[in-house]
Order: sequence, then C-alpha cells, then structure tokens
Amino acid sequence: MAAKNRRIVLAARPHGEPTLQNFRLEEAVVPTPRAGEILLRTRWLSLDPYMRGRMSAAKSYAQPVGIGEPMTGGTVSEVMRSEHPDFPVGTLVQAFGGWQEFSVSDGNGLRKVDPAVAPPTTALGVLGMPGTTAYTGLLNIGEPKPGETVVVAAAAGPVGSLVGQIVKLKGARAVGIAGGPEKCAYLTRELGFDAAVDHRSDDLPGALAAACPKGIDVYFENVGGAVFEAVLPLLNDFARMPVCGLIAGYNATELPPGPDRSPLLMRAVLTKRLRIQGFIVWDFASQIDAFEREVGGWIADGSVKYREDVVEGLENAPEAFIGLLKGRNFGKLIVHVA
Repeated sequence: MAAKNRRIVLAARPHGEPTLQNFRLEEAVVPTPRAGEILLRTRWLSLDPYMRGRMSAAKSYAQPVGIGEPMTGGTVSEVMRSEHPDFPVGTLVQAFGGWQEFSVSDGNGLRKVDPAVAPPTTALGVLGMPGTTAYTGLLNIGEPKPGETVVVAAAAGPVGSLVGQIVKLKGARAVGIAGGPEKCAYLTRELGFDAAVDHRSDDLPGALAAACPKGIDVYFENVGGAVFEAVLPLLNDFARMPVCGLIAGYNATELPPGPDRSPLLMRAVLTKRLRIQGFIVWDFASQIDAFEREVGGWIADGSVKYREDVVEGLENAPEAFIGLLKGRNFGKLIVHVA
C-alpha cells in the first residue's frame, strides 16, 4: 500500500471558468480506520458537472468544498482495511471518496459493486448517479407517453444518452441535442434516437423545429442558455420539463446581456400550462433499487448502450474536469486512479 495519500484539493474558488490554478495536488497521511470503519482505495473517480457548483461558496443544495479540502466526487473504491463486519477486505463499493487515493467510511451510503454483473465503472455512469438521474427525472417529471416527442439536451452525455434510450423504450420519439456531427451521428446510429441536432448549427432554432414538426411534449433540460431559447417556442400545451442541469451558465459571473425575457417565459408557462420542475437525484432515492433492476436488465439484454471516456491518473483530473465543462468528453467521464 502507498505510504502517502495523493489528493487534489480546492486551492482557490474560481471566478468564471475554472483553471488549473484552482486545484492543487498534494500528499497527506493515509487515514487509519477506527472501530466500525473501513479504509477505501479509490480505483475509479467520477467527474460530473455538479462539481463546478461545489467549487463556489454561493448557497446551493449542498455544502461547498472548503479551501484546502479534497474535491468531492463519487468513486468506485476497494476495501483495503476493515473494522466493519459488512465490508471485508477486497470488496468493491460505490462510495463518495472524492478526488483522492484513500478515504475512510463508516459504511453509511455505500453500495457494493459486483463486477460479475457489470463492469465496475458502470456504477459511476449508466448504473450510478447519472443513470439514476436520467431514469427518475424522466419518468417522474417528464412522464413520456407513446407517440410524444421528447427532446434532451447534452444528449451524448451519460444522463442525456440514457434519457433518449428510455424514451424509445417507452414508445415515444427521441430527439437529442449535442455538440458536433460525431456526437449527433452516435445518437442516431448507435443509440437509436429518431433525430439529432447540433447545437453549434448556424440556425439551431430552425434545425430543432425541423426535427420536431409536431412540437415538443417533454424537454429534459441539462444545458439552458441558447438551447433552451430554441426549445421554448416549440413546447406544446401541457409540456413537461425536468430541469436537471444548466451547464451553459455554470461559469457565468453576471446575468446575460439583453432584455429581460422572464415575462416571455412566464407567459408561456401560463398560456401553455407548462410544468417545469427542478430536481436533484436524491429526491428519488427510494427508487434506486427499481432503477438498478430495470436499467440493469436493459443493459443485459442490449436494449441500452453506454459509452465511457476514461482518463488515466488522478493528476489529470483537473484538466479533464475543465474539458468536461466545455463539452470535450464523449460519454461518461471517469478517471482511472489505481
């Protein structure tokens, strides 16, 4: 076992886009588990957009990362030492170990990972938090019905790609919005989306309207910004909009220029009787077992496909995370730590 615990801490809070200077790689003593605790070694680390919010001190649904503290993050970790009867040495678990090689847990919130069922990395993606987000947000708030048109932003990412595939399994029409022809082709050719629209198009509103000739019944929001502006006029009466993320504005330091468009939005909410609901994945924590059974079955029978983008080395996590916020990853972004 390593003598030191390499970890990446928050060195300074970013103003606008994060830079490498906002992170610091340092070494600390490997923690020692006490009675009832286990020592975990991080094997894989998940990188996700929500982490940008944890770098900010602004009030949110979760506490921010403190300066000098390890960045937060989901992990697949291996039990190295155990003082807990339920977690023997060698057990793989889905944990929240953060951006570090070693962490200690009392077992609360851990879920065992069985590599015989699916590759361990899926516990961070299609069978983990992103997959749960897609499943619960779509089915509880979006409620897609056969024949309806469902649009999902960031559709080539781990959340959006599963949303679109579930839409198809529920008998609705799936339209994905993604960045670049390669990602758009992946959606239609590999994942079975009915149409894909490049958000970098010279005429995004026109391209989206052409892909949705009967309007939009459900819009799964991951992005905001110009994508939402293209979607809004196409929403049908009684359309539903699960709001999962707003990545287009995560690095914003002020409100966008231009006139106040909130009256336009509120008029659409009223006249079209729209349902817009933000959610956090843990709002539906009671459905995790059902999610794992159903989506796990779809993966096993080939109904659902997934893609992973794996980066080697904990030291490369900051650069990979900065790229994630710019859409450089293709699939679920994971760091192979050890």
